[in-house]
Amino acid sequence: MSGVARRTVVAAAGGAGLTAALAACGGGDNGGKNGSGGSGGSDVHEENAPLATTGDIPVGGGKVFADKGVVVTQPKQGEFKAYSSRCTHQGCAVGSVADGVIVCPCHQSRFDANDGSVKQGPATKPLEPMPIEVAGEAIRLA
Repeated sequence: MSGVARRTVVAAAGGAGLTAALAACGGGDNGGKNGSGGSGGSDVHEENAPLATTGDIPVGGGKVFADKGVVVTQPKQGEFKAYSSRCTHQGCAVGSVADGVIVCPCHQSRFDANDGSVKQGPATKPLEPMPIEVAGEAIRLA
């Protein structure tokens, strides 16, 4: 009789452990409001929020928005371009933009801020263009 009771207890404990593990993995649906970066209600508003204003992006330079995975440049007065901030060499995030050049700090690849093309390797492919829209002074991902 004690063998049956022991099996019942072991099975129940195993089931409870499995339930707890699945609940922990599931994460629940809290709308991404726990700061984990999940998709949820607040992200929709952030997608429409401007990345920057036109005055934030210097002529001949740019700004890296690491959290959005984009770098925005202003090659000429009033002309704004955007590219993926991932270097095409090994996927590092580019670190800076100055004098018309986007620089990856990992291996010093350099990209033209006007068209994303490679100016200096080891990268061999240009940065991927990203769509943006400029409305008034606001720059947003399109």
